[in-house]
Amino acid sequence: MDVKNIGASIPPVTKNLLIINCLVWLATIVFGNAGIIDLEQYLGLHYWKASDFNAAQLFTYMFMHDNTNFMHLFFNMFSLWMFGRTLELVLGGRRFLFYYLTCGLGAAFVQELVWAFTWESSFITEIANQSHMTFDAVKQVMASGEINGLIDQFLNMHVTVGASGAVFGILLAFGMLFPNLPLYIIPFPFPIKAKWMVLGYGAIELFFGITHTMNGVAHFAHLGGMLFGFILLLYWRYKGAAGGRGNGYY
Repeated sequence: MDVKNIGASIPPVTKNLLIINCLVWLATIVFGNAGIIDLEQYLGLHYWKASDFNAAQLFTYMFMHDNTNFMHLFFNMFSLWMFGRTLELVLGGRRFLFYYLTCGLGAAFVQELVWAFTWESSFITEIANQSHMTFDAVKQVMASGEINGLIDQFLNMHVTVGASGAVFGILLAFGMLFPNLPLYIIPFPFPIKAKWMVLGYGAIELFFGITHTMNGVAHFAHLGGMLFGFILLLYWRYKGAAGGRGNGYY
């Protein structure tokens, strides 16, 4: 396959994903500024113990982006356009869409686990300090399911949005399918092989997640997208289906 000629035009699934994400971002701004509805509150991913959580958010959150930061949308959509169009032609539209959504759902699942195992303790401490309750008292209330108004208010404040988990899954797939393809990445003046780009991004996200750098970014969710993408690609390889249209995997 001539990789250089791939993506002269945008295939349908990638194109529709780009359009949907942009339209949802615009709708979030328009409806929010008009005071009609806060789409982020309804469609963004909440912690599963929050009253505003619903299972659909595991899917809808990946089509939402920060409406106060255009670059959040831009970088995700640029990466989707740059790498997604190639993967769609290699995997085929249906398989590519399934892969994209699987990575996004995997990222949401990992984010929920991170909230549950690492964030909840500090969150309980924060609630205890502001509600004048003891740590154990707040923990018991949460464990019993009897969430009072103050606790529920704090639970609903934490929302995750963005296609980054799915996009990181796309980056992983591109690196695995075209490991030695040279890429030019700002600010490096020399080409970097796709496999090293993927490993580099993964290492950076892991470092940021462990060190709590850039706390407003869901680093482990990004890694979750890569992890679920890796598992799915290995499954397809085992089944002999990863090439999509007869192309070899790796």
